[in-house]
Amino acid sequence: MSKSDRQAHYAIRALLVDAADEAGYHPDRLSFIRGLRLVRRQVTDQAAISP
Repeated sequence: MSKSDRQAHYAIRALLVDAADEAGYHPDRLSFIRGLRLVRRQVTDQAAISP
């Protein structure tokens, strides 16, 4: 795993921890894959908006 892969993994995990905390869930209850898909969808949706 490259350094950038690890950084992306930790960034997504941090987002999941924040989301779990706000929702009152333990972070281990959230799926990493579903979180990854959500992040990808948000990034591509934002990229599709032209300035």
